[in-house]
Amino acid sequence: MTNAECAELARIAERAMTDGGFIPYPPAQAVAEAQASTALQNGDGAKDLSALPWTSIDNTESRDLDQIEAVESVDGGTKLYVGIADVEHLVPFGKANDQFASNNTTSVYTGVRTFPMLPERFSFDLTSLLAGQKRLTMVIETMIGSDGLVKSGAVYPAWTINKAKLAYPTVSDWLDGKIPPPPGLEDKALQEQVRLQDVLAKSLNAGRKRLGALDIDTHEVEVVTDSKGLVSSLAPHPQTRAGDIIEELMIVSNTTLAKELDARGQASIRRVVKQPERWAKIVAYAAGFGVTLPQAPHAKALSDFAEKMSREKPDRFAEISLALVKLIGRGEYEAHRPGEDETGHFAMAANAYTHSTAPNRRYVDLVTQRLVKRTRDYSYEQLAAVAAHCSEQEAAAKKVERQVAKSVGAMLLKHRVGEVFDGVVTGASPKGTWARIFDVHVEGKIVAGEKGLSVGDRVRVRLVEANPARGFIDFNVAS
Repeated sequence: MTNAECAELARIAERAMTDGGFIPYPPAQAVAEAQASTALQNGDGAKDLSALPWTSIDNTESRDLDQIEAVESVDGGTKLYVGIADVEHLVPFGKANDQFASNNTTSVYTGVRTFPMLPERFSFDLTSLLAGQKRLTMVIETMIGSDGLVKSGAVYPAWTINKAKLAYPTVSDWLDGKIPPPPGLEDKALQEQVRLQDVLAKSLNAGRKRLGALDIDTHEVEVVTDSKGLVSSLAPHPQTRAGDIIEELMIVSNTTLAKELDARGQASIRRVVKQPERWAKIVAYAAGFGVTLPQAPHAKALSDFAEKMSREKPDRFAEISLALVKLIGRGEYEAHRPGEDETGHFAMAANAYTHSTAPNRRYVDLVTQRLVKRTRDYSYEQLAAVAAHCSEQEAAAKKVERQVAKSVGAMLLKHRVGEVFDGVVTGASPKGTWARIFDVHVEGKIVAGEKGLSVGDRVRVRLVEANPARGFIDFNVAS
């Protein structure tokens, strides 16, 4: 794309943020607060774990490093340490940055422009676990047995030093034997550390799958830029081996922390995915592949179906995963009192699960950190209000990201009106029917010929309109 087209997309992203109820940029008072802050922290009573072989694995371009990881082999299993950036001490409740963060509740990643939840002075510097910097963190320690199940856990403050900032693509390629150790992994001890994390992640995943965890990969679409920073395409972003490591370590750590808050008798915020209301449609979808699912929601049966599809239909697994995600429904937040029945996370086979490991990027995690540190008392009703607002804003952020992706797609497609594309139906309701095409990997609305289509159906569509300014991509079903 040209500079002018990319500038137009940046304006579209900013307008989408405003239309979605977000404040695109930190207000002047929040920026001034951040500029006046220092990294000084009171570490009285904190453990010194700076000698552990801590590493971070994130996206290549990430600078807001929320967590670092280290593992130790011990008798009977593995001890996992996850250090979480101490954001709370620089973002006190009620101040300008808290007001800004509590409105947006999340960083928004549009591909053409990122809108952080906190000023860069915090998330890229003072509260980022940068390599070589000694930081006070909240450590979630989890003892995991050789069967991949949690034996015990604890949460406490500790001094840490990130020994290497690593990236998903290069770590994955190295683990798969495709490349030599990437930058940051020249040290043999750190290489062994990442291999131990990989082994632990596989064990944790196997343990969750025995309980019915859903292992899918939707190949989420991301904006691709060239060496000059200009948008060049939209492309599916598959889950990587290193991404699997971080996902598993964060899931078990968030579960440990949720149980710790319960043990203290503190109300908290859970991350939940309820049993699918559209289970009958999932049953019908699986039947199209010759698989019979129970008539009532059953996580293990759905997990087995997904695993069967990943083996037998690898070329279609991304679209099958996408269809299942759409039919299951999105995650949300809800307040939880200790001792109450758990809603649980249907797709993860996690009963007690919170979000705590990304306080630079998610407001729920910042609130959870305040609960852990006991620096702010929240009533159950206050937590319920936070949970509801964060759920709404997360949905709004996804809408912004989809809208900008559609504007990018429309910019790429505006000269291809009339062409026919292969795709898959991603949404079908009285509000309309949508399909994702495989060529440019973008969703559009089917405005003619959509009758009778269901989520997961393969379809050939003809492009009839591509409007970047409005983010409109319209298709007709091709005969």
